[in-house]
Amino acid sequence: MVAEVFRRLGLVGRVERYKASRRALINANENIDHGVAMRVKGLEKRYQNLVRVDETFVENDFVAYSKGLDLQTHSWASLKPYAVAHIHGWVIFERNLLSGQNISTVKTPDQMLAMLVKNRVDLILYERWQGLQRARDNGLRVTVHEPPLASVDMYMYMHKRYASLVPRIADALRAMKVDGTYEKIYSQTLLKLRPEG
Repeated sequence: MVAEVFRRLGLVGRVERYKASRRALINANENIDHGVAMRVKGLEKRYQNLVRVDETFVENDFVAYSKGLDLQTHSWASLKPYAVAHIHGWVIFERNLLSGQNISTVKTPDQMLAMLVKNRVDLILYERWQGLQRARDNGLRVTVHEPPLASVDMYMYMHKRYASLVPRIADALRAMKVDGTYEKIYSQTLLKLRPEG
């Protein structure tokens, strides 16, 4: 998606992945990297060198995974009877899980998956597409519980030095959604991760 947005502006966009999510924000804020994607609205209040692109990049679903539990996740309360794990610092989970629940926090997604495989927890909490990709990479069959516990619009941010690009990036994203390119890329990269059946 990023590559196509910048291609439409006559630029080359390159994606760098970091193990620590916060590192990406710090690097963008310090102009080590020129921007950052897949972030919630409002980060410009804390990272004052960043300017948000005013068009949704993608909607992230935050979901529960298991090894086959029969569970519908209509509310955070539906998780209460289960031992759950999530990555330390993921605020969406820290704010919404109920007090008194059996909660484990880990540093990495691989630690969380290992806990599920070894039956140390019943559920792991993660973002839908990242979780499906990691399960696939590790050859694991997981159940994604529906509906999502939360769905959040995610945005791109650019360092203020490149603020002049921000409206053009928003226009490119909107054009991609209108002409079908966005849906095509979404289908080729994310929807293919959905488990069959």
